[in-house]
Amino acid sequence: MTSGTRTAFVAALLLAGTTLPTATASATTPSHIEGQLPSGAAYVMDVPASWNGTVLLFSHGYRPSGAPNPAQNAPDDTTKSRLLDLGYALIGSSYATTGWAVTDAVPDQLATLAAFTDRFGTARRTIAWGQSYGGLVTTAIAERHPARIDGSLAMCGLVHGGVANWNNTLDPVYALKTLLAPGADVPLVDIPDQKTAADAANTLTAAVDSAQSTPAGRARIALAAALHNIPGWNDPAQPRPAATDWDAQQANQYTALKGLVKFPAFSWRQEAEARAGGNMSWNTGVDYAKLLGRSSVRKEVTELYRKAGLSLRADLAALNRAPRISADPAAVAWMSGTSSFTGRLAKPQLSVHTTGDALVPVQTESALKRAVTAAGSSALLRQAYVDNAGHCTFSPAEQLAALHTLEDRLHTGKWAGTDPDALNSRAAAADPTTPARYVSYHPTPYPRPYDLAHPADGQ
Repeated sequence: MTSGTRTAFVAALLLAGTTLPTATASATTPSHIEGQLPSGAAYVMDVPASWNGTVLLFSHGYRPSGAPNPAQNAPDDTTKSRLLDLGYALIGSSYATTGWAVTDAVPDQLATLAAFTDRFGTARRTIAWGQSYGGLVTTAIAERHPARIDGSLAMCGLVHGGVANWNNTLDPVYALKTLLAPGADVPLVDIPDQKTAADAANTLTAAVDSAQSTPAGRARIALAAALHNIPGWNDPAQPRPAATDWDAQQANQYTALKGLVKFPAFSWRQEAEARAGGNMSWNTGVDYAKLLGRSSVRKEVTELYRKAGLSLRADLAALNRAPRISADPAAVAWMSGTSSFTGRLAKPQLSVHTTGDALVPVQTESALKRAVTAAGSSALLRQAYVDNAGHCTFSPAEQLAALHTLEDRLHTGKWAGTDPDALNSRAAAADPTTPARYVSYHPTPYPRPYDLAHPADGQ
């Protein structure tokens, strides 16, 4: 069954009342409802006693295969409580499967919205929002099902899409294997099972740990980190390094790079390849010297190479000479068709990101803007940046400010108050107990963009 057919089928079941109650909620009683969709996905709905007419459809982030998979309808408990106090209805599903589950996530989210409508009636306004992988799901809903929503809010999202994500995940481990473990049996793609993935991750992690003990090794780790745009401050628990404290920045990248090796580069890739039917990544035709030149942390790399007395030119030449990896065209087509974007927006979208994100680097926002501009939809997109380390480390105040700013756009038909001062003022008013850290920021270009507006430009 195709994704579109499945969506229609699920919606028909819901509207027929096959599995869902049809009682109307009391206008004076809050409702908390949990249930299951025909796909097997769980859903959860919270509707306050004084519902303001707006429903927020929340898409949760990536959950590895086999991980617990509960339904989720808000990013965190504090934000959830604030929103319910303000009268918003909150809904969301678990998605029927874990992993790279976009073909389940989108129809399950739409089915959850249909279930809500069947029970509570049509909302005055529907906003799709989500974090991390849920930002990809949210953007897919915004592009492919705009009639179902009024606007969207992507937070720390994979808004660069699936093909770009997996290409950019390949580059750092390709560099690590080539420069630190050239003779090791480490399959970077076409990973047959999770045991092979774990063995490859362990082998490469050991090489990284060994390299961290020498100046040359640390320089090469910084180079690999730069190919993924891993920032030098990427965890709120880390002291923020000075702008020219290259050693401290590299130490922070080292920790983040090991996390990338342990999970996304091998374990999560294996699961995604199984769905795609093969390898969806390539580095044929990539010039790694040019790729480094686009990186936000290239200065750190050059300084550490100089300090180590190591030739950066020689290492980049080694990367460009090493055997390249070709993609399976059918797998690329699957990933592109399910998880990449055209940039064509029909409804307003606000996309927000932390500047110190190592897992989904802030440069993904450049990739989104590139696609939206090429599609002629730039008037519908606004982007904002929070000055904090980590992935999705927004405060409740910052999330509420983003939501209210999008709502103003939906109400007035014009964007206003998207500058940092206005966002911070709005955040402080929404929740003065948590930080407001919006800043003026312009991310560097995404190193390996790929979207459906530029289908041949993934190098």
